Amino acid sequence: MPWTRLQMAERAAAELKDGYYVNLGIGIPTLVANFIPSNIDLTLQSENGMLGMGPFPYEDEVDPDLINAGKQTITELKRTSYFSSADSFGMIRGGHIDLSILGAMEVAENGDLANWMIPGKMVKGMGGAMDLVAGVKKVVVIMDHNAKDSRPKLLHECSLPLTGAGVVDLVITDLGVFVINDRGLSLVELAPDVRIDEIKDRTEADFTVDLAR
Repeated sequence: MPWTRLQMAERAAAELKDGYYVNLGIGIPTLVANFIPSNIDLTLQSENGMLGMGPFPYEDEVDPDLINAGKQTITELKRTSYFSSADSFGMIRGGHIDLSILGAMEVAENGDLANWMIPGKMVKGMGGAMDLVAGVKKVVVIMDHNAKDSRPKLLHECSLPLTGAGVVDLVITDLGVFVINDRGLSLVELAPDVRIDEIKDRTEADFTVDLAR
């Protein structure tokens, strides 16, 4: 059966490594913070100027002044530091963030990413997504395999405005895990009881199968 949102976030947490500086995007990616392995020490970074975020607060711990870039209330750690958003984006653009985990509306088989705009809908802007995909060392996308109307989200080419070209390294959907590299898109892991034929039927993009990785 397909993975739930929590299971997708848990699978994404397997990409975290000791010593990493990590940026988590809005939506399912924020759930990854709940699955950070206890044996690794990493630092979460937020575009609004916070380095070293703690877990989400319990109801009696909420501080409305402590929020992440998605305006969710969070907690601080003893080592947490604060700075301007300009400094925060300096970290991102300077290549100091090891991994970014983002949501997406579309991903192309060559790694193109569209995750900020649907034509005709009001949006506040791209936010930090363009900087993140251009400046971080590895980009992981978590998304449903298909849109609510069943249209594929893994495509030959993105139809929506791009956030970045050729920037995605790994895609985790509710059906499986795909690697994107210079050889193209490759299916490397299946969700429980999901068949390859089902994924082929629900995917527009061309991909190879490499489940022996």
